[in-house]
Amino acid sequence: MAHRDPTGIIAPHIPADAYRRAEATGQPVVIVVHTDHDGRPLRHYLFPIVIAGAGVVGVFGLVAAFVALLDFAVHTAIAIGSVAGPVSVGGITLKLARPKD
Repeated sequence: MAHRDPTGIIAPHIPADAYRRAEATGQPVVIVVHTDHDGRPLRHYLFPIVIAGAGVVGVFGLVAAFVALLDFAVHTAIAIGSVAGPVSVGGITLKLARPKD
């Protein structure tokens, strides 16, 4: 976890021995604070990637369910067609399955 200083503190903590040495010798104390952050952290990209992944998995499941439903419908139509023989509707006769010769 990143270290956060409370509000109002301008510089990070200076160790006591460095402060006393600087005070005794008159040397200046140089504090370097990095303020430029390059880009966004990776955790900002995690949420959209998770949402897109969930969408892809959902669409894949929907397509798989649709294909399974079509497979079931085709097998049902084949079973009915093989048992029923010719079917006529309004004077048009359809032969659903060929007899096995």
